[in-house]
Amino acid sequence: MSSIKKLSGFYILSLLGILLGVFFADNYFVSVVGVIVGFHIILAVSLNLLMGYSGQISLGHAAFFGLGAYISAIVPDKFNINPWIGILTAMIIVGLLAYIISKPILKLKGHYLAMATLGFGVIVYIFLVQTVSLTGGPDGMGDIATLYIGSYAIDSDVKWYFVVLFFALLVVWLSLNLINSRAGRAMRAVAGSEYAAEMMGVDTSQTKTKVFVISAVFCAGAGGLFAFQQGFLSPDSFSFFFSIELVTMVVLGGMASTYGAIFGAIILTLLPEFLVVFEDYEMLIFGGILIFMMIFMPKGLFVTLADKINSK
Repeated sequence: MSSIKKLSGFYILSLLGILLGVFFADNYFVSVVGVIVGFHIILAVSLNLLMGYSGQISLGHAAFFGLGAYISAIVPDKFNINPWIGILTAMIIVGLLAYIISKPILKLKGHYLAMATLGFGVIVYIFLVQTVSLTGGPDGMGDIATLYIGSYAIDSDVKWYFVVLFFALLVVWLSLNLINSRAGRAMRAVAGSEYAAEMMGVDTSQTKTKVFVISAVFCAGAGGLFAFQQGFLSPDSFSFFFSIELVTMVVLGGMASTYGAIFGAIILTLLPEFLVVFEDYEMLIFGGILIFMMIFMPKGLFVTLADKINSK
């Protein structure tokens, strides 16, 4: 997909998001589910930078999302500072943590890397559960402050819809620009073959570290917004199962496709709303989708459909 087509897609996506918020603000699927879709788009696009464009699998991205949420909520409460500074602090801390753990983790490949990121996610989850005095433990953390833009309180579903829409579009725009940059070409080279990339002069270690940190920071920012939007946090929202759900979004839409990640996020967020009767089998359904996609549509649903349309 050319740069012009990608930008056209971005403008169409932006316009569609705005129109939905303006004309269907009272609709449950827009003002409530739409906010969750926005969060999932940020997370899926972030993970796709790492998995799709750089070829580095992660089963622990829910941990970055969770850390961003808890740090964003705790810092303003403990130090009586602006919640936006709390979100920024969370992004910085998570970015530093991602940089530190990337050094040993990204030396691994394939299922070894998957297991390492899975282990990191489990450690963070246990930390959130066990540090009761800080996070509230398994009972969760409530009484989270209201987020303001100046003197304007973000205290309704419609307001949150537009705030999350703005940041989701911002992450998409930043991702598209990153992918089309020199760094993006290095990422794709690493995904294709690290050995070949090194022969072409690409610093593969630095490239993987950069995209890992960027992906983690985006997730942390989404987590910060999520904390203030929800007003309550529970460790269960950031478990291993949610990491699997994020991977499913990326694979379903199509790896190495920003719009594929967006498509996957939308589909898998809306799917449970229409399959409430199968709620107890949600993870089984996600697993089935993953298996089906890997066998019959390895490029992902969005990418496969786009290829068929372009071939006509």
